Amino acid sequence: MLNEQVRTLRKQRGLSLRQLAEATGLSAALLSQVERGATDPSLSTIRKLAAVLGADLPTLFAESPPADVHHSRPGRRPLLSAGVGLMSYERLTPGRSDLEVLHGRLAPGQCTSEEPWAHPSTECAVVVVGRMAAEVDGVRYDLDTGESLTFDSRRPHRYLNDTDAPAEYLLAVTPPIP
Repeated sequence: MLNEQVRTLRKQRGLSLRQLAEATGLSAALLSQVERGATDPSLSTIRKLAAVLGADLPTLFAESPPADVHHSRPGRRPLLSAGVGLMSYERLTPGRSDLEVLHGRLAPGQCTSEEPWAHPSTECAVVVVGRMAAEVDGVRYDLDTGESLTFDSRRPHRYLNDTDAPAEYLLAVTPPIP
């Protein structure tokens, strides 16, 4: 679980909560909540923790021990929040370093980030409910149910829903991002 991994990595590096807070720019109170499993941290928070703790995203979500078969059930999956007012992802895959599959839901007017951003991976998004758009390197792609978009995610990108109905999509990322 994320909370256990953060606590373990922090202690392995000999950091107090306050030292980790200083290094990440996050509050010690928030970090305490994360370590206790009392809150689901945003993707931004997870990225800051990963950078300071010298871990990648799969390491932070590693399950012990890694399973050869991973059965994912609705309501029991970890949630990754993109931040206040932004969407969140349900993580469908276990913590591994080769593939991440997420289930994203975008309410009308929601987006994955305020500004496009890039990371060293390949992404494939498949719309499973509704319509949404992807912005990749300044180009907009309108996607209907059943359509997909695959691209080099080193190009700045984001997903958005500027329709009046909810949208859902599956997102495969390889390798996963920290």
